[in-house]
Amino acid sequence: MMRSPLLFVLAAGAALLAGPAAAGSSGLVPAPAVETPADGVFRLSARTPVVVPAADPGARAAADYFTQLISRSRGLDLRITEAAAPKAPAVSFRRGGPSGEGYRLDAGPDGLVVTAADDAGLFYGGVTAWQLATARAGQGPAIIEGVHIEDAPRFAWRGLMLDSARHFQSPAYIKALLDQMARAKLNTFHWHLTDDQGWRLEIAKYPRLTEIGAWRVPAGAGPAQDIDRKTGKPRRIGGFYTQAEVREIVAYAAARRITIVPEIEMPGHATAAIAAYPQLGAVQPPPSGASSDWGVFDNLFNVDEATFGFLQDVLDEVMALFPGRYIHVGGDEAVKPQWKASPVVQARMRELHIASEDQLQGWFTARMEQYLNAHGRRLVGWDEILEGGVARGATVMSWRGTDGAIVAAKMGHDTVLAAAPTYYFDNRQSADPDQPPGRGLVVDLKQVYDFEPIPAALTAEQAKHVLGVQAQLWTEHVRTEDRASKMVFPRAYAIAETGWTPASRRNWTDFSERLGPEIARERALGAVISDVPAPPAALDPHSRRSQELKLCSDAFALNLEDDAPARGERAVFLVDLMKPCWIWEGADLTGVRRIAASVGQLPFNFQIGEAAKQIQLLAPATPEGELVVRLDSCAGPVVATLPLAPATRSQATTVLSGALTMTEGRHDLCIAFTRPKLDPFWVLDRITLGESPRGR
Repeated sequence: MMRSPLLFVLAAGAALLAGPAAAGSSGLVPAPAVETPADGVFRLSARTPVVVPAADPGARAAADYFTQLISRSRGLDLRITEAAAPKAPAVSFRRGGPSGEGYRLDAGPDGLVVTAADDAGLFYGGVTAWQLATARAGQGPAIIEGVHIEDAPRFAWRGLMLDSARHFQSPAYIKALLDQMARAKLNTFHWHLTDDQGWRLEIAKYPRLTEIGAWRVPAGAGPAQDIDRKTGKPRRIGGFYTQAEVREIVAYAAARRITIVPEIEMPGHATAAIAAYPQLGAVQPPPSGASSDWGVFDNLFNVDEATFGFLQDVLDEVMALFPGRYIHVGGDEAVKPQWKASPVVQARMRELHIASEDQLQGWFTARMEQYLNAHGRRLVGWDEILEGGVARGATVMSWRGTDGAIVAAKMGHDTVLAAAPTYYFDNRQSADPDQPPGRGLVVDLKQVYDFEPIPAALTAEQAKHVLGVQAQLWTEHVRTEDRASKMVFPRAYAIAETGWTPASRRNWTDFSERLGPEIARERALGAVISDVPAPPAALDPHSRRSQELKLCSDAFALNLEDDAPARGERAVFLVDLMKPCWIWEGADLTGVRRIAASVGQLPFNFQIGEAAKQIQLLAPATPEGELVVRLDSCAGPVVATLPLAPATRSQATTVLSGALTMTEGRHDLCIAFTRPKLDPFWVLDRITLGESPRGR
């Protein structure tokens, strides 16, 4: 896959990142609809006034945000004044011109003028003005090339979803992310607040949701041994957002023209809520707490009237906190074994004349939709909500590729393209071994940029139902805030351009050239952004990390972090959950007599149902099992066997070494574990020919 030369430079050094944009381009990301060079330049200095109309709070807010950015980026403290027209070259915010989020911008010797009919347009015009002033890095005055811009977004919904249920992020982090979104002209923050692993939103009427549901002990022997001195018990992780914090975050987002769409999962992904209030579940005994497993759980809310009363109470408080039009109710991955096994649920189905559990979910969702509609809101759900039948007013978020969007639009539903795997940012950005933990699939920046969100199967009229695009960051394996930022950016800039820029103006090579200045200006504000990967370096002929080996299969590939040590750096292992086996292609075995492997053990905390029975356990020769290396294929002769017994004494990685059968030339090596049981789940960190693995 070809990348522009500048992309390779991006990873090489910040100095080159700070260079000017491509010739004839102002370096704007996302690219504006129309951008035409104009005569002369505009000189911005500490004496430049910023002029807004009198008694216009929307214009004042746009100017405030612009001046804050200029102060942070260039160290210029600009003064805002109210006047009908400036007496000297100034940055001016004026009413008129485009409506909605659109704006017009003109820069030249006489000043820089942002014109828009609505507050959102003035805000985005101010963001563009800041980008123009920071096309070249540095403090102090800026020279802005003369330019005429006419701009408006392609889509109304330009979103980013953050999963705060699996791992909690601080309110300060949420605000920083909202700022970064606003500067990229993203306008919808989908906040995933409840799931099996955590309930993150304070609900005053039901305090146990956060007392019980917001905390858990991570899975594995490592966390179990991390004892909290205050309690004498294993240390819990988690947290929740108080209603006061949420109000502050919602106001912060609104000031940046961002609408927050909260997600309260139902009827599935409900383990944390049912642990807090067991009467909400369909079977007994209930879960004991928020889960530390990953995957799809059977725990569903039941369909009792009292449970609907609970959910309506929760939604009442949610709607009071989040004034936006949309409320997301999840609806995905609601597997039905508990409903099928529950006599009470089955009796309710007969009472309602509902023939299947899928139809029952449709009835459940429609009931919640009616409640939201009665309060002036619209329901959003993942594309599974189509399977049980929902009212036409429901908005469908298509995550299983584009199929959900196609079906929804043809049925008359509005839809948002949130398509996996391309728009799932828990996938790796490259094959670089130092990528943060997440899913094993590589979805790079170009793949995200090249994705066209309007399915070809839709007519022009049906395509009007596509509200826009949204990227998702699921955080099962994204434990830290820094890692979350590195998974989101720079790929979110590709989403931003897809959502804003006309399809006819999108160009990968041009975007690649504009991305350097964009990353530079963001890093100058303290933003955490991954480097765009450089070409892969030559591999060490004697040693490979798991990410540098070929997986024997890719049915369920994950890039998993070790569960130990409790503090400090942890190993990360690329493994296929269904077949933990690796191939070193063309290893040079000439003269090699020994082999060493760094291995780790993980808890098998994956709820994958019947699929777990398909994971093959190779028969061990010793009670603890072995790491076995075979020649040329996974059915070839064994050339090395490393017993796992020494590794069972450590929760972190352990180096095993032993003899390698004398072999000359280049051969494939197949590396796999024998083991008596699935848990612990043995994984390979690094394998080395001839000597012990080196430090990470």
